[in-house]
Amino acid sequence: MVEFDENGHRAALARDVKAGLTASPKRLPCRYFYDAQGSLLFEEICELPEYYLTRTERAILLERAAEIVALFPEETALVELGSGSAAKTRLLIEAFLDRRPRLCYIPVDISPTILEESSRALMAEYPRLDIEAIAATYEDGLARLQVETERRKLILWLGSNVGNLDRPEAARFLCQVNSTMTPWDRLLVGIDMRKDRAVLERAYDDAQGVTARFNLNLLARINTELGGGFDLSTFRHRAVYDEELGRVEMHLESVTAQRVRVEHLHLEVDFEAGETIHTENSYKYSSAEIASLCRAAGLRVERQWSDAEGRFSLNLLAPVDAEGEEDE
Repeated sequence: MVEFDENGHRAALARDVKAGLTASPKRLPCRYFYDAQGSLLFEEICELPEYYLTRTERAILLERAAEIVALFPEETALVELGSGSAAKTRLLIEAFLDRRPRLCYIPVDISPTILEESSRALMAEYPRLDIEAIAATYEDGLARLQVETERRKLILWLGSNVGNLDRPEAARFLCQVNSTMTPWDRLLVGIDMRKDRAVLERAYDDAQGVTARFNLNLLARINTELGGGFDLSTFRHRAVYDEELGRVEMHLESVTAQRVRVEHLHLEVDFEAGETIHTENSYKYSSAEIASLCRAAGLRVERQWSDAEGRFSLNLLAPVDAEGEEDE
């Protein structure tokens, strides 16, 4: 069953859109990409030849799922933050079900539509899977999970979603996750590594324009849910890699001077030609930056898996007070 507070969600969207469009420079939170249409577009992005992240992470999971699951011989609840369609998660679900009669899976996602669809598909595919779905932001989902202390938890945060937060924010969020963990719980985090600018910029600005449609869908959502008057043809997608900061930035650029009204917010927003709305950062990490991030969050890297080219890493994190020796 999917739990969802529609009124609270709509109020949060309205609050964040108003704050972002009246800020200087303008910005919109990337978590609102994922309405039903945005989630479908992101699934399409994951299949693009330029978007190496999903393929690489899946390949690591395909090779290592049994090894990862073997680290959890006792009853364990599988929790996933930002579950989406749970396409890669199936590899871990299958590995768990190969070793035990049942598994509790707790997906947390901001899109109730994609969450319900994926939950129904998983239950049909895996009759021995128990699903407790939560439609919420990460923060609200973690608050609900904090009461889950009876079973050991393996918390998944895949897809390099950590990269959507700046480095201090990422450390604070991981610290928040850590606060919900017992010494026996573990957190499996997918982290994209630093690499060549051309590879990164192609991954976030594909030749077919799917990422552009994904970015522009954020404005379409404001139109639908908040009575916005955005003409999508007057904005274009931009993606650029800032090597010094180690992040890909996504923007929506107004191609003309214009005024846009958002009816439900009683708000009119002026844009100059060339002015942008900053919609997403995607931070990339070196091995040293991963270690530093974990230390700041009170976590340690217990195990780490990567592809042969070192493009992407899966990191099994433990609270620093957990049993076992800290990795050197």
